[in-house]
Amino acid sequence: MLEEFRLGPRYGGVAVNTRDGQSLLASSAERLKAGQGFAVATLNLDHLVKLRDDDAFREAYLRHEFVVADGNPIVWTSWLAGRPVRLAPGADLVVPFARIAAVCDAPVALVGSTAAALSKAGRALRRAVPDLTIAAEIAPPFPFDPDGPAGDALIAALRRSGARFVILALGAPRQERFAARCRRELPELGLASIGAGLDFLAGEQRRAPEWMRRMALEWLWRMLSDPRRLAARYLRCALLAPALAGEALRMRRGPRPAAAPVALAHAIPAAEAS
Repeated sequence: MLEEFRLGPRYGGVAVNTRDGQSLLASSAERLKAGQGFAVATLNLDHLVKLRDDDAFREAYLRHEFVVADGNPIVWTSWLAGRPVRLAPGADLVVPFARIAAVCDAPVALVGSTAAALSKAGRALRRAVPDLTIAAEIAPPFPFDPDGPAGDALIAALRRSGARFVILALGAPRQERFAARCRRELPELGLASIGAGLDFLAGEQRRAPEWMRRMALEWLWRMLSDPRRLAARYLRCALLAPALAGEALRMRRGPRPAAAPVALAHAIPAAEAS
């Protein structure tokens, strides 16, 4: 059994509580088959920066049943802490989630940035998973307020759609805050917050080549693709890393889990991530 990789009070005690992508997909399928709702968060360094400073974001994260490691620094830190987890990027989870939704006969709603991107992503998902039912494609107005009128309208649209599983691609902290709201108001829904995953699938954004991902350089690809927007974000993440490493070393002095360290580069087999 996984010993949670639980972060300190400055991050609200958020824990990576799901070892890898396969475990997440299995647990999600069980919930869908049982008609039980759930929410999935994909933790990375940018989220940790936001968790440190945003009370609403911390509260939202704690309402998520499943948290996986969406960045190599999280994986490396978990290994340093003696509580190893594997990488499970949100972008790699989109098609596997669609497959389990189809198997569980759970209609899916896609919620993302633009109608055009959602339409392309929907077509790509239908090609990959012919049995998938897409109940709705919804692009909320920008900027999206999860707790305002736009959030109210999205709740109503999801309720009307008949969807049982929702893929949220609204960016942090909006998608996690909205997922937490859905856990209160639409408790039967499964929800997964996957960042830019639908835009990658639609071809609206180009993902780093496989070799860069294997070398843990996807962050560099993204920063060079949009340096004006992302350079400051990655600088804040880099400044956080030493404190996070120190916290992991302190955690390592506690009881050690039985599990051995795991590979740092991949979590989801290629067959699932394709």
